[in-house]
Amino acid sequence: MPLNQVFKCSLIIKSLLFVVVLSLVSCATEQANFKHGRSPAYQKLPLGLFELSSFDVYVHNDWVHVVFTGIETATSKIPVVRYMYSENGGQHWSKPVDIGGAAPSVSLATRGNDVQLAVSDDNLTAVWQTKGELPGMGPIASAYSHDGGKTWQTGANPAVNNAGDQAHIDLVADQQGNFHAVWLEDPEENGYQSLRYARSVDGGVHWQASLTLDDGTCSCCWNTLRVSPAGDINVLYRDMKPRDMALMRSTDQGANWQPVSMVGDFHWQFEGCPHIGGGLTYADAEQLHAVVWTGAEPNPGLYHLRSDNNGKTWAAPHPLGNHALHGDIAATDNKHIIAVWDELGPEGSSIASAQSQDGGTTWANVQRLSPSGMMATYPRVIATSAGFLALWTEKQIKQRSQLAIAVFE
Repeated sequence: MPLNQVFKCSLIIKSLLFVVVLSLVSCATEQANFKHGRSPAYQKLPLGLFELSSFDVYVHNDWVHVVFTGIETATSKIPVVRYMYSENGGQHWSKPVDIGGAAPSVSLATRGNDVQLAVSDDNLTAVWQTKGELPGMGPIASAYSHDGGKTWQTGANPAVNNAGDQAHIDLVADQQGNFHAVWLEDPEENGYQSLRYARSVDGGVHWQASLTLDDGTCSCCWNTLRVSPAGDINVLYRDMKPRDMALMRSTDQGANWQPVSMVGDFHWQFEGCPHIGGGLTYADAEQLHAVVWTGAEPNPGLYHLRSDNNGKTWAAPHPLGNHALHGDIAATDNKHIIAVWDELGPEGSSIASAQSQDGGTTWANVQRLSPSGMMATYPRVIATSAGFLALWTEKQIKQRSQLAIAVFE
């Protein structure tokens, strides 16, 4: 073979080898992307229910804990309250344990006014709103476990007033094992809700006297509690005037509280209630991330905000989705953030997610998590060492709501 043809063949072989290497690199990259959650694993969780009405999720020591309510059969009159957990980021789950019998009452928990759970080692506490004398109103019921969720006992009402109406509860445990609860209530019958707080130092058995954190709030938006790495207790809630989301904090384990900032200073003037709270997460000791919704014109919608000084000030809000409503947010560190939300579209409501690799400065990998043909709402998302886990309720037309998840590895 002439020398010039040998040279040409050599170039062709080298080019082919280069293409093969590029293909292998591309495949490896695609596999790596899959492992980092670009194609999350979807599944419905078998809860043994005819219909799910409410749930909450909590992470402690890398275990995922879930509490949920619903009815067992089409003819069931009283919802059950159950608990289960996962040791591996949501890939496998324990058998559900019935805890409602520990606090016999009719649960009013529903999406947006959900049952709540907090965990500290072997101590678990669950709270939910129950049926009172008036339709759609009632006091808080609670149950606690001191053996890792195996058995449950009746706890006290954090609000004390068992004849009252307490709703939109949230619950969290701090690093010392104390439990903290917030809720909305109007015991003075002012005609509007106030934000209340109580603390338990004995694993949810009893609650100390409650405090009023804000005597005038939006009446029907959920509240969000988060504990900072330094042990500060934070609550994100919707204020009354304006109807923006506000951040309040205690630096002494709940004894005293101070307003911190408005999370998205939209100046939204509105006399009604949007029924939409917010999401809050720490990425490190000073970096906070939030998702909040506003109806303020000309650009109503769901927004992500970041603070690099522990919530004192916030960067400009970044819009999420096109017609997004209920959102949540989680972080594995100060670079890797995920936001989830339900998106209104021609087929109804679906669950979407977006991820950031630079601490929320830019967002990419926007994808739909729920299957087509499903009405999916109220997503939650948490972070573990295995990755992110998103949870939401979904149903087909004329069918019953079930719990669905997406595992991001």
